[in-house]
Amino acid sequence: MVIEIKELIERNKLLELCEYLQELNSVDVANQLMDLEDEELVLVFRVLPKDIAAEVFSYLDKDSQQHIVESITDREVTQIVDKLFLDDTVDFIEELPANVVKKVIRNTSPQKRELINQFLQYAQYSAGSIMTIEFVDLKAYMTVKEAINHTRKTGTTKETLETCFIIDQARHLLGSVTLKDLILSEDDMIIEDIMDTNLISVQTSVDQEEVAHLFKAYDLVTMPVVDKENRLVGMITIDDVVDIIEQENTEDFQKMAAMAPNEEPYLKTPVLSLAKHRIIWLLVLMISATVTGRIIQGFEEVIQSVVILASFIPMLMDTGGNAGSQSSTLIIRGLALGEITTHDYLKVMFKELRVGIVVAIVLSVVNFLRIYFIEHVEFMVGITVCASLFFTVILAKVVGSILPIIAKKLKFDPAIMASPLITTIVDAFALIVYFMLARILLGI
Repeated sequence: MVIEIKELIERNKLLELCEYLQELNSVDVANQLMDLEDEELVLVFRVLPKDIAAEVFSYLDKDSQQHIVESITDREVTQIVDKLFLDDTVDFIEELPANVVKKVIRNTSPQKRELINQFLQYAQYSAGSIMTIEFVDLKAYMTVKEAINHTRKTGTTKETLETCFIIDQARHLLGSVTLKDLILSEDDMIIEDIMDTNLISVQTSVDQEEVAHLFKAYDLVTMPVVDKENRLVGMITIDDVVDIIEQENTEDFQKMAAMAPNEEPYLKTPVLSLAKHRIIWLLVLMISATVTGRIIQGFEEVIQSVVILASFIPMLMDTGGNAGSQSSTLIIRGLALGEITTHDYLKVMFKELRVGIVVAIVLSVVNFLRIYFIEHVEFMVGITVCASLFFTVILAKVVGSILPIIAKKLKFDPAIMASPLITTIVDAFALIVYFMLARILLGI
């Protein structure tokens, strides 16, 4: 598609280009535009009809949006902003440099400018920051016919007509009614008689992650947002929630890999920025790993007495770290999905203890057979290694399962208790267990 667009530009077939782009979905057009050079991007964008251009603009990445705003006239900026839904306008303004934001705000109507400033005051990643005010509201005393007529008159500027919300004179949220219910009901029926009063709503200050959990738990498509006095102020739609889920999952993956969260695409993130997001945790883990070195130094006489013990240290540490990572990954995911709560810590510990025993028995037996019959290691050394492995695996499973819950209880993100940190903690415990058992069983 990009090749076809470039060919039409080179041949100066702008009319054909416009017709070609109109046949495509707005998302597909945006994807094609982001693959063009900056000059071609602006040219193609200007070719698009105003209504389509605004929709395509909302799907572009931040860099493309910034370049377009910087390159087009004030009048063209006004046309784009006027056609954009308010939540989309706020989304791209939040990421733009100050000079570009000034250009956008300058070419926005006073009414919309006031609304934008109001949205920007909501805390980042809160329900208020992701909601839209473009929804249909109805009164409980309306008839179905009046409600449908009202929806027809006001619906053209609304983001969705799937659900209409019922409010009183003071804008208190009373209920909701779907478009399906309106269409299938008799014209003279009162909205109060058909509306659903069992609503799931959130306040503007609620974290967006909690919003996503509610959408998933109740299979919602839309959700009303209210203030502290239960007055309807906005609505959250499923398309924004999908973006939240992707954002939260990406953030969790980065934290689980011992990196600071980074919202920029990988290829567009500067090298120094990537290094900055990684170096802090690497320094923390490197310094914490010195603990294991100190433990080895403290048991130097054990290693000197039975040198072969040193050869099994990597196996013990790796197995313990892997066992702990398995448990922590499952618990972190369970906490994220709401399948596990902080009150379930005893259940989790008991389950992982049992899992750890089963896994530890299998690993210890297999390992003993390997090192005794294949590597021909002394019997008591083999017993020492396998006993250490047994307790290390059990300990790793328990520690790996309980640390994310502790983090959650302390209001930290459980994702920080992921593989790298768990491995470092388990390594220390594994070495202590190993050398203590060596002293006892080998009489060192």
